[in-house]
Amino acid sequence: MKGIVFTEFFEMVEEEFGYEMVDTLVETTVLPSGGIYTAVGTYDYNEIISLVANLSQRTQIPVPALLRAYGKYLFKSFTRIYNRFLQSPSDAFTFLGSIHNYIHVEVQKLYPDAELPHFDIERVDDNTLIMNYYSKRKMADFAHGLIEGTLLHFSENATITQQAIKEDGSHVQFVIVK
Repeated sequence: MKGIVFTEFFEMVEEEFGYEMVDTLVETTVLPSGGIYTAVGTYDYNEIISLVANLSQRTQIPVPALLRAYGKYLFKSFTRIYNRFLQSPSDAFTFLGSIHNYIHVEVQKLYPDAELPHFDIERVDDNTLIMNYYSKRKMADFAHGLIEGTLLHFSENATITQQAIKEDGSHVQFVIVK
């Protein structure tokens, strides 16, 4: 997983819970990297899972809620860092529909070693989008938060339904209805 996911996670934790919590997480979570991340480095995704689980234990906020909150936060960060990807889509569905065939292609150019989830997108009509998420990392709640962040960015309201297609979470379907 790219280091930006870790560095931005610590930014969110510091904003929401204070620097002491960041320090506590680094000191009390088993992290093969030692908790030292660069935005362009690549790290084991299990480290972010361990950090989120530790934060959950300390804050009593469930892991799925933390992952969703972090996904929303990270999308806002992406709008700052990678704003060129958001200049041409006119709405959330257009942007979400471009994730696999445009956004992820561009990300792979920037970070050839990035392991990205796969999305199959079906635009049912003007108000309904179905996104099938596939990932061995099983971080659908994080993807859910990124979708929420997308909707916020485009000032659109929608209901997002998340359903596990595979029990292990490696295939999840999102139905987004405006």
